[in-house]
Amino acid sequence: MADAPRSDSTLVDDAPAGRSSGAPRSARLGGVREQEILRATYELLGEVGYEGLRLDAVATRARASKATLYRHWPGKAQLVAEAVRVCRAADHTIPDTGSLRGDLVAAMELMATAMKSEDGPLFAGLVMAMLHDPEFAAEMRGLQESKRDLAVVIHARAVERGELSADSDPNLIEEIAPAQLFMQCFARGEPLDEAFIAHLVDDILMPVLRHNSQ
Repeated sequence: MADAPRSDSTLVDDAPAGRSSGAPRSARLGGVREQEILRATYELLGEVGYEGLRLDAVATRARASKATLYRHWPGKAQLVAEAVRVCRAADHTIPDTGSLRGDLVAAMELMATAMKSEDGPLFAGLVMAMLHDPEFAAEMRGLQESKRDLAVVIHARAVERGELSADSDPNLIEEIAPAQLFMQCFARGEPLDEAFIAHLVDDILMPVLRHNSQ
């Protein structure tokens, strides 16, 4: 059955017929239009959560057709995961402080700021959604695997300075830090303040990284 006529004449859907579904999504939908749809998805996610998100509501807010969403994202899990990736792609560059400890403190402050913002409860809700939706969990775990740049940069600087060995594991930062921040903020209800960040860096991250570097 043919798609229903589009109600929005401004919709740009420039995917050629027959293009392989393996092509990058950004190549299959105009850049500005894609950003509008993903931003609408992210905004609704903050308002109603993953369970309450409906593609028809996304389509209405983005002034797109629901058929367009399905042509470019197989389902809600893929759309939400990409919305999280794109809308959280703000500049997360950690300044080179001249030391491993300084870089870690700067990174933890950045993570803490994000967790204390309105995005914190949103991400807590996504964690719960992952427990009940295996497809969404797989999408988010794949996203996490592709987002280790911050830890890699911090590790590379420390190796260049001689603070860590080249064969040590940069992924330890991501394995430890987000979980500790999450527990402190949401499970314990305690502040992500300067004292906690110092404790996380000095008593947990630095000893583990140094031990792994021996």
